[in-house]
Order: sequence, then C-alpha cells, then structure tokens
Amino acid sequence: MFEQAVLSVEDPQSFGVVRAAIESSFSSGKVAGFLKSLERSSLRIRDFESVLRRKALGEPALAEYARLGNADQGQIREFYLASLERVAPELRNKFFKLYAYY
Repeated sequence: MFEQAVLSVEDPQSFGVVRAAIESSFSSGKVAGFLKSLERSSLRIRDFESVLRRKALGEPALAEYARLGNADQGQIREFYLASLERVAPELRNKFFKLYAYY
C-alpha cells in the first residue's frame, strides 16, 4: 500500500494561511460557490497556479504561497488536488465541465 511521505514544513505560518484558504473554499458551505466562481472565470479546476493567480482563494493566499519554498508549494498543490477530489459526487456532476479533461 502506498503511504505518502511526511515532509516537514519550512514556513508553517505561510503554509497555514494557504492551507486554511483551501480548506475554507472546499468547506461544505462554500464549495458550491467556489466551484461556480471557477466556472464563471473559465478556470480549469486542476490548474492550481491559475486558480491562485486569479485570487479565487483570496489575495492573502496568493501572497503567502509566493513566500513558500518549493517543497512547501508542492505540498500545498497536493493538498489542493486532494481537496478537489473529495468534493461530493453530486456537486462534481453539477460542475462536470470543471472536472472534465478537455
């Protein structure tokens, strides 16, 4: 069975700000609005860098992400991708075009 390696975080404060923004966006009360905003902006949901640059996760997340080192940025991208895969199937179906590879 695959186990993800545990990596230490170099900048816990900045990492926490970005992680909290992702958690907030994918929380049960906000995820539909977040997906709708990505759809309106014609952003591809799996393109984390574009989502971040368009400030879909908020301006503080963009600034703090830029402060992170490569390893921390990689962990944040993985966390974001894992979060979007945990979205309820009915919402994924509703926003099918966001999730589709085209």
